[in-house]
Amino acid sequence: MEEQKLPNTTISLVLGIISFIGCCFSSGFGGILLSGIALYLANKDLKMAKPDPELYENYNTAKTAKIIAIVGLILSIVTAILCLVLLFIFGSVDAIQEWAQEMQAAQQ
Repeated sequence: MEEQKLPNTTISLVLGIISFIGCCFSSGFGGILLSGIALYLANKDLKMAKPDPELYENYNTAKTAKIIAIVGLILSIVTAILCLVLLFIFGSVDAIQEWAQEMQAAQQ
């Protein structure tokens, strides 16, 4: 019997990888969105292949995509929490700039 391909494996792998970039450039929230979608698609493929994984040639790639999506999700959540904590501590960007100016004035 000819092996088939799982339909969403490639896109879930790509979204999982891009979620690493998203966690760094969008305060974590872009990475949460992308890795959440990647995790959903990877789980969907793995459920489809669960009865007989040997029928699918990219089953291991689907498992890899799921792992990458989970790691991206964790990093994105940590980044988002860190950004929210910093925002809570310092208030806003203006407050951070005022604090930096006060520190420079104190050093002179």
